[in-house]
Amino acid sequence: MDSDQIRILVADDHTVLRDALCEMLDNEADFEIVARAEDGQSAVRLAAAHHPHVVLLDIEMPNHHPQTTVRDLLQQDPAINVVVLSMYDDPHLVQELLGLGIRGYLHKSVTRESLVSAIRNLRQSNRRTVTISVSSHSLATGAGEGGKLLSARELEVLTQVAAALSNRQIAVRLSITEGTVKRHMRNIFDKLGAVSRIDAVNKAVAASLIGSHHIAGRG
Repeated sequence: MDSDQIRILVADDHTVLRDALCEMLDNEADFEIVARAEDGQSAVRLAAAHHPHVVLLDIEMPNHHPQTTVRDLLQQDPAINVVVLSMYDDPHLVQELLGLGIRGYLHKSVTRESLVSAIRNLRQSNRRTVTISVSSHSLATGAGEGGKLLSARELEVLTQVAAALSNRQIAVRLSITEGTVKRHMRNIFDKLGAVSRIDAVNKAVAASLIGSHHIAGRG
């Protein structure tokens, strides 16, 4: 087994779409499709057998409760990276699944380049990055009474803060300037009504914007 290969399990009940996605990803030299599942139960079973690094999980499969599947996958292997693929942008579901610990929520209209980049980032970022491609409204739900929405980038920055990274480290990790990180932090403080970095993280966890396992020293 090549340790540099990113092992991927694809779960989608539409055979044509599943096969097309697998074929597309299999063209990447560092990707290996290790299993294909047609429902949540088979995804959990195949993940146990093949130990993928990443599970691409369609949440519109019949006889399938995405929350249960995500819980089962992460309980079975806490190190697994679950990336949800969806045709829908349900703000409550986005927040709930983020709280459960998924590493990405991507609309099925996402470009090939964005999907490939998201998968690679999961390995390169040591599980610190949450990749989201949904409407900004989905990130506002759960921010508390009077809470203002967090942008996808602000949520990403806050996830790095929870991992105890400094502004300089976050800038390097996200390929942005330290000044931009500080600007995002000011916006986060304002939107969450936070008075410190720890307060911002705690409020984000309480609002299910990020999971508690993102906090350094936990999970």
